[in-house]
Amino acid sequence: MTKNSLALLLGTSLLATGSIAMAQPLAATGAATMEHHEAAEMTEGEKLKALFAKSDEDNLRRNPIGALFRGDERYADQLGDYISDEYFAKEKAAETAELSALMKIDRSQLSATDKIAYDVFKRTKQQALKGYSDEIMALTVVRPVNHFSGFHTFYPNFASGKGGAPFKTVKNYEDNLKRHKQFITIGDRSIDRFREGMDSGVVETKLTITNVIEQLATQIGLGLENSPFMAPTKNFPEDFSDADKARLTKEYEAATKDIFASYQRMHDFLKDEYLAVARDEVGLSSMKGGAVLYENMIENTTTLPLKAHYIHNLGLSEVKRIKTEMEAIKTEVGFDGTLSEFFEFLRTDEQFHPESREALTQAYYDMGKKVDAKIGEQFKVLPKSPLEIRPYDESIEKFQAGGSYQSGTPDGSRPGVFYFNAYDLPSRNTSGITTLYLHEGAPGHHFQISLAQENTDLPNFMRFGGNTAFVEGWALYAEKLGFPMELYDDPYQRFGHLDDEMLRAMRLVVDTGLHSKGWGRDKAIQYMLDNSSMGKTDATAEVERYIAIPSQALAYKIGALTIQRLKKEAQDALGDKFDPREFHDQVLNTGALPMTVLESKIRDWIKSQV
Repeated sequence: MTKNSLALLLGTSLLATGSIAMAQPLAATGAATMEHHEAAEMTEGEKLKALFAKSDEDNLRRNPIGALFRGDERYADQLGDYISDEYFAKEKAAETAELSALMKIDRSQLSATDKIAYDVFKRTKQQALKGYSDEIMALTVVRPVNHFSGFHTFYPNFASGKGGAPFKTVKNYEDNLKRHKQFITIGDRSIDRFREGMDSGVVETKLTITNVIEQLATQIGLGLENSPFMAPTKNFPEDFSDADKARLTKEYEAATKDIFASYQRMHDFLKDEYLAVARDEVGLSSMKGGAVLYENMIENTTTLPLKAHYIHNLGLSEVKRIKTEMEAIKTEVGFDGTLSEFFEFLRTDEQFHPESREALTQAYYDMGKKVDAKIGEQFKVLPKSPLEIRPYDESIEKFQAGGSYQSGTPDGSRPGVFYFNAYDLPSRNTSGITTLYLHEGAPGHHFQISLAQENTDLPNFMRFGGNTAFVEGWALYAEKLGFPMELYDDPYQRFGHLDDEMLRAMRLVVDTGLHSKGWGRDKAIQYMLDNSSMGKTDATAEVERYIAIPSQALAYKIGALTIQRLKKEAQDALGDKFDPREFHDQVLNTGALPMTVLESKIRDWIKSQV
């Protein structure tokens, strides 16, 4: 999972619309305007670049939070709206106007790279407009918060001094206070949106809302002293005057109390009013309009027009294949028992549990060094941005996945961060260290995201935009690069890789089971326990994630299988001429492409190399 994208953080409505402009922060390269007489003198390629630049700048003004993830502080005193009717109307109008402008450009006159950019931009706008249709909006906007998406899951870290917001100057600190006020407004407007859903009969699940209630209570319970909102006042830059430190501390205390009050309003509303009408069933198939929404979300996240039943059967097939390979490793290590008993052995034997948070951290440091020593064999271009390794903050780790990635800035001034989960250490399994690092760190999310945003030849929407199928598909594909880099010599680490691959295969079964076949939470958890060595804590968190953000987890395996298939096509066609460094460069050097666009690009490259 990558936290570069705000798709998992800025609300269910943003997820469902599929708008890259909303879900992926974009920033400015400078305003671009085209007067009529100027446009007539421009080449088609120049018109395209001008459209991209104008779109990027306009989007930044509407979505100012994206700038801070890029190190652009021009709109740093604004958090944005993201939830009002006016906001959605402006987003829809922008998508419509930009698609219209694109269609006036003659694609046949563009360069090969510009044709790719044209196709990505077109698909992005078309998908966004599907998400802004009245039918889809009625199913998404009225469910603004659950335990996995919503500003309350994102903003505390963002505003703590450890996230994307800068805290180097007095103005940075004052800008954060202004953003706090808008954060409170978003929370109060979310309550209004929930009430609209209560009236229309489109509501969240009791499970997700119960988790949100617990999240809010936990954040309130931290108190002023331990709140992440107060953290910046404990790390003032040395050049701040004593007067500024005292003033800002007092203002941060007042602002944090206001945030706690807004949390309490949301907490009380959800507990006292909303929970009673929330759905007992967890899948979208039980929600009014849920079947239509799920089909839309599948196409958005996989970038392919797939149906739930096809994905479900594909998942069953992959689970069967991976189980066969697991059986082979069980035999290799001489374990005398069933595969289920081997899973239990891996779950419970002390040799597979980290001794401490410090020991787990060191294990990931060591893995990073091993990868660094081998990575040049697979990649000719490496990210300039450094990669840091950190455990999640203890205040939020309970509800987090096993690991995630937060992107750095394009200039490397803020590093990329690989986060791992150290909550409930007895449930953590060290056999998965190699594959988790390859996925979330290098060469997974860190390479894909950093190389794209560092490539200034690309338009900003390709540098910083993307889609889940490519982003997560690449990260899953990257796990397999541990084999040519000789990182899986230990059979237990190899089994850990299969176990993680099994997770992605099970997701195809479980996500579609939950949202199209009427599966319940307990059935989904048991399926994951029966087919992997996951502990119940992890399996529960995973299933509750799929309940909260339907279809997102499907994209991993769909994307990875596409890249693997393209690699085999290249190997078969090129034989001894195949160079993995060149192949990986072709996959990554134009940013995160929809699968259909990636297929065309790689096949054209193969033809040029034969």
